[in-house]
Amino acid sequence: MTMPEVTVKKSADIQAPDGPQTDGMVRMPAIVDSSDQVCATVMIAKPHTSSAVHHHGEEDTIVYAASGHGAIVSGPDGSNRQELAPGDFALIPAYAEHQEVNDGDEDVVWIITRGGRNPIVHNLDGWSKAHEILPEQGAF
Repeated sequence: MTMPEVTVKKSADIQAPDGPQTDGMVRMPAIVDSSDQVCATVMIAKPHTSSAVHHHGEEDTIVYAASGHGAIVSGPDGSNRQELAPGDFALIPAYAEHQEVNDGDEDVVWIITRGGRNPIVHNLDGWSKAHEILPEQGAF
């Protein structure tokens, strides 16, 4: 039996991929397509921006707030807002609709870890009336 190797991704090698991104949001793969159980990305929210309302399919998501002050909006019709400051963690359960928000004047940097080989993102047209599963619309 071959022992698994440790994988290290240097910060200089973590870059935004080519292709579309949500305006004001930069999502960069850190450790993806390397483990069947978990993946990690870096999300930078520029000042005065917010993501689309979305969910991550069957993947639970853990957020670590590395820098800046942002918020996660969730709940029925986006009625729940929870602030994240540097050092805070958040758990976003599978299929939970939410939105990342940066109302401040500085970048927000979050480290995102998900249960799955690659990150799943299902962007929605606003808040759902019923929680239905929509087709996958992209990664990161």
